[in-house]
Amino acid sequence: MLKELQLSLSVILLLACGFLYQFTLKSSCLFCSPSFKSQQGPEALLSHRRGIVFLETSERMEPPHLVSCAVESAAKIYPERPVAFFMKGLTDSTPMPSNSTYPAFSLLSEIDNVFLFPLDMKRLFEDTPLFSWYTQINTSAERNWLHISSDASRLAIIWKYGGIYMDTDVISIRPIPEENFLAAQDSQYSSNGVFGFLPHHPFLWECMENFVENYNSDIWGHQGPGLMTRMLRVWCKLEDFQELSDLRCLNMSFLHPQRFYPISYPEWRRYYEVWDTDPNFNDSYALHLWNYMNQEGRAVVSGSNTLVENLYQKHCPGTYRDLIQGPEGPVTGELHPGNK
Repeated sequence: MLKELQLSLSVILLLACGFLYQFTLKSSCLFCSPSFKSQQGPEALLSHRRGIVFLETSERMEPPHLVSCAVESAAKIYPERPVAFFMKGLTDSTPMPSNSTYPAFSLLSEIDNVFLFPLDMKRLFEDTPLFSWYTQINTSAERNWLHISSDASRLAIIWKYGGIYMDTDVISIRPIPEENFLAAQDSQYSSNGVFGFLPHHPFLWECMENFVENYNSDIWGHQGPGLMTRMLRVWCKLEDFQELSDLRCLNMSFLHPQRFYPISYPEWRRYYEVWDTDPNFNDSYALHLWNYMNQEGRAVVSGSNTLVENLYQKHCPGTYRDLIQGPEGPVTGELHPGNK
């Protein structure tokens, strides 16, 4: 009888230890559901798979519908890859928000391959050239801190873990086949809204060094697309694009503007217009919607047959169903401060 009691207690103890171990692992990945999601932190999750990374550098907890669409579309296009959304407003002790209060947050947290992580910049910048800069800077005095901190964070994350970074107004439409690449915004000028590299790529290390050495927060884009363009010109002898061909330089690619920017920023309103013939975007991997330009709050309206409504219906149907067709009706365009 005593032996049976000891055996039962041993089994209970082992089960309790296993539960505590799993609970500890879960704490580094907030609100992960049990299906696709192994309970891993970003280091383990992203280091072993070519992940897709999004950032929110404001304290906001509820993503606007365009952010939700961007993340959902990436999860749909890359079902076998983890899609990591780093949010500054999250902490390890953040309570799970209700569906009614945060419908977009809840929608994203339920997608199998989407992972929501806290964005701890101080920890992220450790062991990179950005650490000394970050620990000395007065963030409250920076005019464009939300954008500059995003520019820095994306460099560090992709350098550490590898994968593809995307701005939260980029809708994925087909897989990107490249491993090491920059995206041309126009001829000989690089974007930093989409880029991808293998871990510890020297190009990104040099970008972080240049970020600190030539820091100037007063010039818009100096730490972002301006930085990428400066470093690209150091690494490569750039030529004009020939037809739809991408450019190759050393072990990376400079992708044609059609891959992500078939509609240029001066024409951003075309996304909110009705087209006579639906475009196929056959030469594109994703579409940058230039949300920062949408200062006038152009709307995604259910039943309008605009290009942006059709993109939502096709590439982020959950977002369209829950956030556009929901009981609240049409949703106006929202300028989200955390990213470009």
